[in-house]
This record gives sequence, C-alpha cells and structure tokens, in this order.
Amino acid sequence: EVQLVESGGGWVQAGGSLRLSCAASGFSFDDYGIGWFRQAPGKEREGVSVISNRDGSTDYADSVKGRFIISSDNAKNTVNLQMNSLKPEDTAVYYCAADRTERLLHRLWVSANLSGGYWGHGTQVTVSS
Repeated sequence: EVQLVESGGGWVQAGGSLRLSCAASGFSFDDYGIGWFRQAPGKEREGVSVISNRDGSTDYADSVKGRFIISSDNAKNTVNLQMNSLKPEDTAVYYCAADRTERLLHRLWVSANLSGGYWGHGTQVTVSS
C-alpha cells in the first residue's frame, strides 16, 4: 500500500522557520519524484517545490525561491522541505505527492490540479504576522 505521511507543520511567527517531512512507503522511491504543494483557505492548490529522487534535481515556485529548500534522503525514503523567512502568505495546508517527475513539474508550472499521483493527507502551516 502506498503511503505518504507529512509531519512538521505548526504555528510560527513571520520570519521564523519550519521543517516539513514526507515519509514515503509502498513504491519504488528512487524511480519517482516528490513534490510539495499547498492550499490556503479559499484558494486553489499551488505547487511549492519538486525534487527528482532519480537525479536530485530541484525546482521551486517563484514565491518560495531563496527561502525554501527541498531535500531527499533516499536511504530513509523521506523528503524534507526546510522553510525559512516564513511569511503570513505561506499559511496553508501543505501536501506531499509522489509521481513521475515530469507530471510533478506540470503541477508546479502549469496546473496543480492534474489528476493522479499519490498524495498525503497534509499538514497545517500557520504563519502569524
């Protein structure tokens, strides 16, 4: 059974940091990419960052570039998202997803509503001003 479990969300003041983790199981981790997506109340889901577990390449949404860092620990089947200099507009439920890297990049750059892939249940991040 495929499982993606997010952890590390919480409340933080603006300017602070949080580290999210996505623990994956039930599929060949090295053959997939992992992406982080978020959805704020009343807004559409948007892409945050994608990493290819095959070659380690990474991509970021412009809104988080320079502040967030995605990394993968293939030995532990875990992908982390280090979020620094957090802003109130980063408040959202954060989800991790596993899919072919090109499909994750489509969600990041074209439409986050592309169907398919494996998804976690999400973790809430709240940034207060």
